[in-house]
Amino acid sequence: MVSPCLQGDISHCVETTVPQVQLPEDILHQIHALMPLRDAAQAACVSRGFLRSWRCFPNLIISIDSLGIKENETNNDEIKSDFICRVGHIIQNHSGMGVKRLIIQTYPWSNIHPSYIDSWLRDAITPGIKEIEISMLIYGGIKYNFPGSVLSSSEIRSSIQIFLLAECSFHCAAQIGCMSSLKKLNLHSVHITGEELYGFLSNSCALEQLRITNCNDIICLKIPCLLQKLYILDVLGCSKLEMIDSNAPNLSTFFFSGHPIHISLGDALQLRKISFSRYNSPDALYYASIKLPFIAPNLQTLVLSTSDETVNTPKAFGKFIQLKYLEIVIAQPTIRRDSVIKDSSGHSRPQCFQEQCHDNLKNVMITGFCSAKSMMDLTISIIEKTKALECLTLDTTRGHRRFAKIDKCRQMNKEALAEATKALNAIQRYVEGRVPPGVNLKVIEPCSKCVC
Repeated sequence: MVSPCLQGDISHCVETTVPQVQLPEDILHQIHALMPLRDAAQAACVSRGFLRSWRCFPNLIISIDSLGIKENETNNDEIKSDFICRVGHIIQNHSGMGVKRLIIQTYPWSNIHPSYIDSWLRDAITPGIKEIEISMLIYGGIKYNFPGSVLSSSEIRSSIQIFLLAECSFHCAAQIGCMSSLKKLNLHSVHITGEELYGFLSNSCALEQLRITNCNDIICLKIPCLLQKLYILDVLGCSKLEMIDSNAPNLSTFFFSGHPIHISLGDALQLRKISFSRYNSPDALYYASIKLPFIAPNLQTLVLSTSDETVNTPKAFGKFIQLKYLEIVIAQPTIRRDSVIKDSSGHSRPQCFQEQCHDNLKNVMITGFCSAKSMMDLTISIIEKTKALECLTLDTTRGHRRFAKIDKCRQMNKEALAEATKALNAIQRYVEGRVPPGVNLKVIEPCSKCVC
C-alpha cells in the first residue's frame, strides 16, 4: 500500500521519535526546495521543519515520473484515478503561497476532465509565480481550453517569466492583459489564431524568446515592433502558415521549418544566426542563396536543410559578407542520376561558378554530400572563393554517423551505401586536390556498423 506522504497527503503526518535536526529555517527551506517532489513530500512526513516548508514548496512538478507512477495499460483507469488523487492531495496540502515553478504533464492520459486541471491551476497559480508549463495530451481525448481567469490578477501576470502551453487551446490570449515580466513563450500544438497571438504579444513587451511549433491555426504570424528585447524566434511545423511578418528590431536568431511561405523580418541588422528548413521545395537552397542575404545582411551562421529528394543544389551562394559558419543538410535520393562518377550523359567536369568571395567564412559542413555534379560545383566554389576557410566537413552518410549514439551508428541500406561510395570517389577525384594546405578536410564515411 502506498503511504500517504508518497501520495502527497501530509495531513496525517505526526511527530516521530526520530531526533529533529535543528537548522536555521532559511537554510532548511533552501535544502527542501532542491528536492524532487516525491522526496520533498516524504521529508515533510518526518520533519516538522520540512512540514512547515512544504506549505510553501516552490517547485510543483507534476507528472507520472515525479509522482513515481508506473504506466500499466491493463489498469489505465485505476492509475489515472491514482494520479488525480495524488495531485489533488499535493495541491490541497500546499498553501498556494511561494510557488515559483508549476509544471503539469498529463501524459499518458488524454481524458482527464478539464475541471481537475482548472482546479489545480486556480490553487497553484498565485502572485510571485515565475514559470508555468502545462502539457496536455489531447489525441483522441478531451480538448482542454486554458482558462484565462487564472491570469486575471495583475500581481500574477507581472511575475511570470516563462510560459509554456502544449496541446490545448488558448483562445483567450488577446484578453489576458499585460505580461510585463514574460521573457520566454513556448506554444506547441496550441489552438490559437494569428490575431489572438498578436494581441498577446502586444502585451508582452519584455519577451526575449518566442517558440511556436505545430500551431496549425495560425495563417499570418505578426511580431509587433514593441518587442524590442526579442532576440530568438523559432517557427516550426505550422502547416497552415502563409506569412511571417516580424518587426522586432533586435532579432538575432531565427529558426524556421515548414512549407514555402513569405518571410519578412524587417530591418534585421542584428540577425546573426538562421536555421532554415523548407519541406517539399526543390528550390529551398536557391531561395536561401538569393533571398537571405537581403533579409539578414549581417548573418554569421547559416544552417540550411531540405527534405525534398528532387532538391537542386545551388552552384554558388549569395553575398553573405559576414558569414563564418555554413551547414547544408540535404536529403538526397539514394541513387543520383546526375552523378559525376558515371558520366555517360556528357556532363562537363565540375568547376567554380562563384564570383562573390566569402572573406569571413571559416567552417563549412555538408550533410548528405553526394556525387551530383551540382554538389561538386558548389563544393569547389566554396573552396576556391573562401579565402578564410579553416575546416570543410563532407558527410556522405547523411548524418547516420554524426547523429547516432557514440557506440552505435544508424544503419544504411545498400543503395545509400552505394551512393556514399560514389561520393567518396568524387571527393578523391575532384575535391581533395583543390583543398589548400591550411584547410582541414574532414570526410565522414560509412563504417562497418552502418551496414544493414
